[in-house]
Amino acid sequence: MSDVKVKICGLSTEETMEAALDAGADMVGLMFFPKSPRHVSLSKACKLADMARGKSQIVAVTVDMDPDGLSRIRELVNPDIFQFHGSEAPEALAAAKVMQGTKVMKALSVADREDLERAHYYSIVADWILFDAKPPKGSELPGGNGVSYDWTLLKDLDLNKPFLLSGGLDPANVADAIRQSGVSAVDVSSGVEREKGVKDSELIRAFMAAARSA
Repeated sequence: MSDVKVKICGLSTEETMEAALDAGADMVGLMFFPKSPRHVSLSKACKLADMARGKSQIVAVTVDMDPDGLSRIRELVNPDIFQFHGSEAPEALAAAKVMQGTKVMKALSVADREDLERAHYYSIVADWILFDAKPPKGSELPGGNGVSYDWTLLKDLDLNKPFLLSGGLDPANVADAIRQSGVSAVDVSSGVEREKGVKDSELIRAFMAAARSA
């Protein structure tokens, strides 16, 4: 068994949250973005976060959210990590880290090696960097689109901060992605869904098993 960390993102039901926790997910992501089919209300997020507390790190995924919105999530859901998946500047992450008292993760879109350069600016403040595929043209979602990129771009990347590989991963390819990229952490959302926005417990368990066997 490898020591690869796994984040299951976009969980929205108690059944799939339980499946992720039982399978040993290191991080569980709750989506706060109304345009996403994985968006959860604050009341639902509170219930799901209570299930995960003490068992897995709770990640609140936001997209260009204002400080008041972040504070509301912090007050009610009490996540361990805020994930910023929009166009937030490093300064916004630094401010949130101080104001909310949590760790912060920045998602960056990747298509080629030049896209990795921005990570060095964010790594100064971010506790984690998440490398996701660039969304297809016309997509309203910054992530969770089921598209991938050249995983070897992350091979031997030195950020002095931990980072995750995301984008187009599923139970069938995650082990190969880990081997090609050399990463020690992966993130999945659409790759464990039976339809858009609907997670599948069996796919979650299969993904966890495949990632840990890489």
